[in-house]
Amino acid sequence: MAEGSESTPAAPEHRHVPRLPHKLIDPTPVVLAGTLLWTAGAVWFGVDAAAGGQWSIQFWTSAAGTGLGVIGFGVFRWQRSAARRGSRGSWQGLSGLDG
Repeated sequence: MAEGSESTPAAPEHRHVPRLPHKLIDPTPVVLAGTLLWTAGAVWFGVDAAAGGQWSIQFWTSAAGTGLGVIGFGVFRWQRSAARRGSRGSWQGLSGLDG
């Protein structure tokens, strides 16, 4: 077993696995689409609540989902920029998603 940064010799029966295409590894479209769906739900249930005069659990759930999506996307972008800068505490491998 290799320790740390030691490399192990490739076995002849192992083949090289190609990298996934950029569009399959970039989480930005998925995060934005999810946040937009939560926002659409919040607007839908907000209009319904404004007409009925009572705020429903569906509205508050959608509003919380929207807020968490925005916060999560902000943290994701912050970590990606830290990885691009080369900060020690950042996630590794995120800078490859930029190009």
